Amino acid sequence: MSGEKNLAALLKSMKPKHNLGEFVFCKTTHLEQINLSQIIMTFEEESTTIIAKKEVADQLNLDYSYIASWITLTVHSSLEAVGLTAAFSNALAKNGISCNVVAAYYHDHIFVDTKDTKKAMEILNKFSE
Repeated sequence: MSGEKNLAALLKSMKPKHNLGEFVFCKTTHLEQINLSQIIMTFEEESTTIIAKKEVADQLNLDYSYIASWITLTVHSSLEAVGLTAAFSNALAKNGISCNVVAAYYHDHIFVDTKDTKKAMEILNKFSE
């Protein structure tokens, strides 16, 4: 199954879930020295960007400057869906909330500054009202 494509259905049923913990974005040119089971996501070419729990980054002595909360939209959205990212990112932006988005096979994942978590969850939950 390739996931939901209808924007109205996606917005109504996205059911955001706050994943507990603090998460950070780091970079490394030595991925082979890191246990990948400790990493949430990796990507990019110049150096590898890593998303990990803050405590893992601290243990690995990786630099970071942004501490985020991780929110998962639990609806199974299609990678071909049009407008979902624009809808929620615009709603967050209107409230002064920056978001970093990762689209995976089943779900969209949103990283927001930890200070904005409660407000971001309120905004995202309003879509299903």
